Amino acid sequence: MRNFFLSRAARRFAACVALAAGAAGIAPTLAHANNIIVLNSGEATLSLIDEATHQVVGTVPTGKEPHHLMTTPDNASLIVANSVSNNLMFVDPKTGKTQRWLENIEDPYQLGFSPDRKWFVTTGLRLDRIDIYGYDGHNFTLAKRLPLAVMPSHMAFTNDSKTVFITLQVSGELAAIDLPTQTVKWKMKVGKVPAGLWMTPGDKYLLVGMTGADYVAVVDWRNQKVVKTIVTGNGAHNFRSLDDGRHVAVSNRVASTISIIDEETLTNTGDITGLLPGPDDMELSADKRYLWVTFRFAKHVGVIDLTTHKLVQTILVGRSPHGIYFFDRAPVTAPNGA
Repeated sequence: MRNFFLSRAARRFAACVALAAGAAGIAPTLAHANNIIVLNSGEATLSLIDEATHQVVGTVPTGKEPHHLMTTPDNASLIVANSVSNNLMFVDPKTGKTQRWLENIEDPYQLGFSPDRKWFVTTGLRLDRIDIYGYDGHNFTLAKRLPLAVMPSHMAFTNDSKTVFITLQVSGELAAIDLPTQTVKWKMKVGKVPAGLWMTPGDKYLLVGMTGADYVAVVDWRNQKVVKTIVTGNGAHNFRSLDDGRHVAVSNRVASTISIIDEETLTNTGDITGLLPGPDDMELSADKRYLWVTFRFAKHVGVIDLTTHKLVQTILVGRSPHGIYFFDRAPVTAPNGA
């Protein structure tokens, strides 16, 4: 639910003094070799941040309400999903320069490729449906528009590409979709305002961020059962692996914290505090030392030192920053961090 906690977070932000370190003005050049790309969903733009200097070096217009993004499987393009404009924007992953547009993709809020790269799925948050496309490496062919209420949001795939799981924010459910037949296999209640999804190693459990609560639900999806809850912070929302084979970060949008979850013990190992309001999507630096995070309610991106768990820098971007992408990361073809 995109603006579910906006007013509350805005009040909190009014009482905060935003960190100014690293904030930069907008410059017109796109010439930098490697840029970090941030989607500003409230301004219909993307910000380009030079990876070496952490300075904003340009902005590029997008469609209305760009929220999530990911690369094509060949890493040749970065796809920006413009949910209100009903289209996909393909940009150069290095520079952010526009490559092409794909129209008539209705309400693409979240998006993802199946691990075998044969399927491409978008969730229609305001249309209460998901769209499933066949993918041949370049073309997207609509296979099924599947009604799915209420407010389908985030997704995760099984490694065999047979199932995609979708959170339903208003109905508080998790849905399992059979990709070969494009049918709903089952739906189950998981909690209040489920959002981000994360599959633990070996497809053992699904972790579900409860944006309407203060915990992550651990779901035994084969038996359709919540087996544990992990207390994190109010507004548990989205996930990002720390690429160590064991830990995943979850952003708590209302508490304005990030929790680190051990995927083996299914415990919260500690919280990162002292953040700006509305931490949301996250990305990891190539050396795995820094965790970058977008602050939805603060018009900033933050840089967290994972050795100290401290926010060490903030960078001014556009209104309601959401998705974030690093060119020097491996191709992002599944929506586990977007």
